[in-house]
Amino acid sequence: MSVSMTDQNDLLPEGLGDRLPREARAVSRAMRDVLDVMDSHGYDRVSPPLIEFEKSLAARMDGLSTRRMFRFVDPVSLRTLALRSDMTPQVGRIAATGLAQAARPLRLCYAGEVALIRADQLDPARQRLQMGAELIGSDSVAAAAEMVALAIEALESAGATGISVDFTLPDLVDVLSAKALPLAPQDVARVRRELDTKDAGGLALVPGGAAYMPLLYATGPFEQAIERIFAIDAGGALASRITGLRQIAERVANGARITLDPTERHGFEYQSWFGFTLYAENVRGALGRGGTYLIGGTHEPATGFSLYVEALVEAQPDEAARDALFLPLGHDPEIAARLRAIGWRTVAALSDKDGAAKLGCTHELVGSEPRAV
Repeated sequence: MSVSMTDQNDLLPEGLGDRLPREARAVSRAMRDVLDVMDSHGYDRVSPPLIEFEKSLAARMDGLSTRRMFRFVDPVSLRTLALRSDMTPQVGRIAATGLAQAARPLRLCYAGEVALIRADQLDPARQRLQMGAELIGSDSVAAAAEMVALAIEALESAGATGISVDFTLPDLVDVLSAKALPLAPQDVARVRRELDTKDAGGLALVPGGAAYMPLLYATGPFEQAIERIFAIDAGGALASRITGLRQIAERVANGARITLDPTERHGFEYQSWFGFTLYAENVRGALGRGGTYLIGGTHEPATGFSLYVEALVEAQPDEAARDALFLPLGHDPEIAARLRAIGWRTVAALSDKDGAAKLGCTHELVGSEPRAV
């Protein structure tokens, strides 16, 4: 079938798409519900700009690559600008500048669109709605536990069920290689890579890599996996992390299934000692990630998470159509305003050709009262 020039002009770039009324309505409702949960826990919303100077975004978060961002030259300043791919660095900038004197711990939340040059292999979307919360001034166990519990509650408010949380320790190799299980500097990255790919054969080929082999099997349901980590002879290097993980798990165990994959680093480019990934039943892929990190420039500790709920919304059944009230020509605008004030959604006629059924309305205003069509 041939495609006309008009059709070609209407095509969207790969990984981008429109949200039609049902999807837009569902995403808006989810965003509102998530932000309401965050607000109820004392998190104040901030709204950073869509575009910033490239250097500013890169400086606020270690491991953040601006190569994944759309970049262009600002015709005003002649400096390179970047379209944000992650709002977390922007919240870090706000905390370090406009809210530098605010009391700590500082609780902030956000919601907005982000864009990527290239999508993740597991998620083809290049534009996504990102929502999240950051607790700035603390990366303690208490802060981490609050973040995980808040993320679970936020996802539940958006309709998620069967939530599971996968814990990880992003700096685990760094901690162990420093003393307990020493590695040459050039071999640290190799061990990380083999652990990421769960390649026991490749790990055995790295000098000193065999000592890290038990970590490949310290995965799965939390209680079993944490016992396997506890059994690793690390000279006490992991004691505080094991204790912290147990405390966090105890806080959230009633709200979600908890698993542990201590060497998982995908999506944890800038997290420090603790990270977590969120999943839900009947939803493909992760719904969010979070953990502890340092804000670039100030090195202030923080703990936070980001949620991406489009996949959750898509997995939910269509909601029932809302009642709509048709307003005929010549209707009383004061009566219509009163009905909207008590919750009615109205659709006004623009000509005598309009009708309730034609415009998809369930009711029609007759005199001063709605009447079912």
